[in-house]
Amino acid sequence: MSTQAARSIRFTHNSPQQAFRLVELTPDLLELISSPNAPTLHLKSPATDDPTGSENNTAYVNLCTPTKTFRIRQVQSSNSIHIIKPSDGQNKVITLSKRQKHDGEDENDTEIAPETVTAIAKCGSTLELQGLSNEESFALAKSMLARILRVWDEGMTFDNDDEDVDMDGGEATELLPMNRNMLVKKAVIGDLPFADTQCQKAWIELCAFVPGNYKSPSGERPAFQPSATVKLGIWKRILEGCILQNIDVEKQFLVGDLWKAVLGDEDDDDHEREKTMSRSLFDAVVKRLAERSGENGIDGAAELKWSNLDKDVCIKWIGETYLEATAPTEKRAIGQSEFLNAWKDLLPETWRTEALLSNLPVGYAHSAYCLIQFIWISNL
Repeated sequence: MSTQAARSIRFTHNSPQQAFRLVELTPDLLELISSPNAPTLHLKSPATDDPTGSENNTAYVNLCTPTKTFRIRQVQSSNSIHIIKPSDGQNKVITLSKRQKHDGEDENDTEIAPETVTAIAKCGSTLELQGLSNEESFALAKSMLARILRVWDEGMTFDNDDEDVDMDGGEATELLPMNRNMLVKKAVIGDLPFADTQCQKAWIELCAFVPGNYKSPSGERPAFQPSATVKLGIWKRILEGCILQNIDVEKQFLVGDLWKAVLGDEDDDDHEREKTMSRSLFDAVVKRLAERSGENGIDGAAELKWSNLDKDVCIKWIGETYLEATAPTEKRAIGQSEFLNAWKDLLPETWRTEALLSNLPVGYAHSAYCLIQFIWISNL
C-alpha cells in the first residue's frame, strides 16, 4: 500500500456551531452585487399588524434590491454542507514526528505547527432565489398597501390638528410637516416586502398620502388612501379650477397655481374646502395623473412643482373612479349610457370623445341588460 509523504491536515469541530445560511444567487443578482456600485440588499417581511389576507397565511421574507424583488425558498439538502475555516496561524506547536539521527545532530522531536481546518457551521438546506417580474411585484405591493392604508372618506376633515399649518403651502411652514410625513411614508413602505421602486409606484397608484395637519384620536400620524368618492370630488375641483383660471392641464403648469385655483379666492364662501382637502392629498392625486418619464415614472419622494397631466391616464382613471364611486356592487350597477354621459361631463371639452368603454381598464363588467359595475381587480 502506498503512503503519502505530505503532512496531514487536522480537522476540528467548533461547538457551538455558528448560524450560517447558504444562498444560491441568480446570475443577474450575482452580477449586481459584483458591480462597482453594488446596491444594499434588504431582507423584508410583512408587518406583524398587517390585516389577515390570502397572502398572510404563513410568514415569509423576500430579498429586495432597490428595483427587484426575489422570493426566498428553502430547499433541504440530502447531504449536509460544512462551512470550514482554515487555521489562523495561532495554533499551538505540537510534536508531529521524530527525525532519525544524522551526523552532528541530536536525536529529538521535531516541533511543527500543523495546518488545521475547523468546521464552524453545518447547513442542511440552501436558500433559492426566484425573481419576480416588475408587474407581479407591483401588483402584490399595491394589493398589500391597499390593505394596510386607512381609507380617507367623505366627512373627514383636516382641522383637528393643534399645529399651525399654512394651507397655502409656504416653504417655511411646510418644511416640518413634509419631513415628518416622509418618515411616516418611509415606515409604511418599509413594511412592504417588495422593491422600493415598486412600492413607490404602488403608493402613487393608490393616491396614498400622509396629511400634515391631521392627528388620529390616539395622536399618531397615519397614512391614508382616499376613497373613490373623495378622488372624484378632488378631480371635479381640479377641473373647475382649470376652467376658472384658464389652466391647460396638458401643458406645463405650476402645481401651486392649480392648488390655489382649487381652493378658490380668499373672499369666496367656499373656504370650507380647506377642511376637506389638504395639500398632501391634492398632490397625491396630481402625481397619480401626471405625465411620467422614464421606466420608473415620477419620484414619489420628490416635491411636485411643475407638471402636466397625462391625457390617456386621466381619461381611464376618471372613468374607473366614477364607476367605483357610483357602482361598486352589482346591486348598484348603472346604465351604460348613463355612465358614458357622466364620464364625458367629467372630462375637458377636447377629451369628451375619448369616453369609450374600450378605453376603460379591466376593472369593470357589464351585463346583457346594458348595466355596468366596477369590479375589484383582486376579484377578476
